[in-house]
Formats: sequence, C-alpha cells, structure tokens
Amino acid sequence: MSTQLTPKRRSFLLGLNHRVTALTALAFGGVAAAQAKTKPAPPWAPTLHEKDAWLDKPQAKHRLVFDTTNGQGFGEALAFAGNYMRVNGVDYGLQDSDLSVVIVARHHSTAFAYTDAMWAKYGAPLATQAGFEDPKTKQAPTLNVYNSPDYGRVSPNRGTTIDSLVKRGVQFAVCSTATRAFAGAIAAKVGSTPDAIFNELIANLVPNARMVPAGIVAISRAQERTYTLVTA
Repeated sequence: MSTQLTPKRRSFLLGLNHRVTALTALAFGGVAAAQAKTKPAPPWAPTLHEKDAWLDKPQAKHRLVFDTTNGQGFGEALAFAGNYMRVNGVDYGLQDSDLSVVIVARHHSTAFAYTDAMWAKYGAPLATQAGFEDPKTKQAPTLNVYNSPDYGRVSPNRGTTIDSLVKRGVQFAVCSTATRAFAGAIAAKVGSTPDAIFNELIANLVPNARMVPAGIVAISRAQERTYTLVTA
C-alpha cells in the first residue's frame, strides 16, 4: 500500500502544522506577557533630604530615636536612653560613639527642651500649656526639672539629666510647630508677641538640641534612616 501523500492531504497537514505553530507562539507570548505584568516592582526607598542630614552618624553601629509627647514621657525617655547606653557599654563593649540616640520633644514635651532661664521666666504658662507640675512642690516649675540632679527617683527620669546624656552624645530634636504654640500661650500671658517669644525660646534650647520643622516629621525621617523607634 502506498504511503505517499496526495497533494490535498499534504496541503491539509501543512496548514494544520502552521496553525499549531501559530497557537504555540501565541501561548508562549501570552505567558511572557503575563510574566512581564507580574514582575515585582523594585523595592521602595525613601527620599533623603539634606535638611535631615544631621541624623546621619556613619560611625554609629546602632541607632535609636525616642518619640515623646508629654512631660512624663520625656522624663522616661531620659531614663531609658541612659539605660540603653549603659547596657551597650557594659554588656556589648560598645563606646558611646558607637551609638546614635535622638530624643524628639514634640507636643506637650517640647517645653522640656528649653533651658532653666525660660522656666524661671515663663514657668507658669509653660507648665499650663504642658499640663505639668513640679514633682516636689506640685506647683509650676521654676527650672527645667529634667536637668536638675535634685529630683532623683521622685522624677520619671530617675536622676538621668539632660546634661549627663548630652555629654554622651545624645541629640534632641525640638518641634518648631509646638514651640510656636507655646510662644503664643506665653505671649498672651505676658503681653508680648508670639514671634518675639518664639525667637527667645529657640535661642534658649538645652545643649545639643536643634529645632526641626515638626517633631512628627523628625520621627518619620529618623525611621527612614534606619533608626529604631521607642515611644515614651
């Protein structure tokens, strides 16, 4: 029996082969297109602004930022920061220069980034705005209680003062937005202008402190620069 294909049969098989080839190409093309559509996007990375470059400390092996919003929290942040640095030194053999620690003072805690001179002059309106009283006298403070060694365990900072941490390299970020609110409250009490009081406050920050546009933004920027966040 002859196996030779007739012209008609040969034409049919060639057409079928072309259709199969076209369908196969279409199928592979669809798979490739689907894979292209599902290809994961590159990982998101934050935009780093020059305004926040003060947060960079290339030699630091660990970075920690405290978010504080009231007087109690600010005091606790001081105590926790001191404990953090002590343990890193005793148990890990690290130096203070190996650590980058920032305490953000925003909302009601902002007042504790001002010096004794501001508390002596404007203690009553500062205390009212911050919702805070002297742990000893139960009155408006006449000094920054968190920079005094005379309160010890009576105060949330447990004797860890601002100056003692400044000497170890801790930085303070002070909310400009909240400072304007404090300036307005003080100006209304003493018959001055908010701008005048604002300028006086920013000229009297505790050592190693800087004004930032908003404390909440500083918290965000620190985390984008790989700081670990602690809320006090």
